[in-house]
Amino acid sequence: MQSSTPAGRAGRPRSAAADTAILAATRAALVDLGWSKLTLGDVATRAGVAKTTLYRRWAGKNELVVDAVAELFDELELPDRGSLAADIEGVVLQFAAILARPEARSGLMAVVAESTRDDALRERIRTSIVERQKRLVLEGRARAQARGELPPETDAAEAARTADLIFDLVAGAVVHRTLVSARAADEEWVRGLTQVLLWGLAGADGGADAEPAASRWDGAGSGPLSAP
Repeated sequence: MQSSTPAGRAGRPRSAAADTAILAATRAALVDLGWSKLTLGDVATRAGVAKTTLYRRWAGKNELVVDAVAELFDELELPDRGSLAADIEGVVLQFAAILARPEARSGLMAVVAESTRDDALRERIRTSIVERQKRLVLEGRARAQARGELPPETDAAEAARTADLIFDLVAGAVVHRTLVSARAADEEWVRGLTQVLLWGLAGADGGADAEPAASRWDGAGSGPLSAP
């Protein structure tokens, strides 16, 4: 798991066990108390550490909560299920399952709301959560190119813009579905989302008559995906 906390100060080495306990205690406190009542003192008590230990690692509650949420998303892995469509479905279902957890819902909604008034917090969300999880898009695209499912990209700037767009489409859709609409991102919905995404990927090079990518690469490798 990637470390999301800033480098420790000179002196006594940081304890990975303490970091893990603090982040877990933060998520538990969010569920029990909510954002407004959560304090670093409460987190320290739950984690069994001194309050000064938290302040040596985090400047305040905002940074601590972002890192506690980011640790959850670091659990995401891109499965190799044999096709681009199946890989996308697998990781999106993982993402939806994380967002269904009370600690993820409470933490993410809280920091996003706070970030509307705090530019530094918004930047921390971008670097600690968004940028780190774009690895999934890059890995999935490289794997699909190696399989011959997607064409190689020679323009690095354009490839980066495409990766940003794919991430925004997928993450935005899942967050809206689960946290805003409060509806399940189940297998049927995820399959439909994948169809829409892959149609766009195929249409970018194939024009209006391009065959939807989702109809060529289904999860079982046996035919078109059914419409949701």
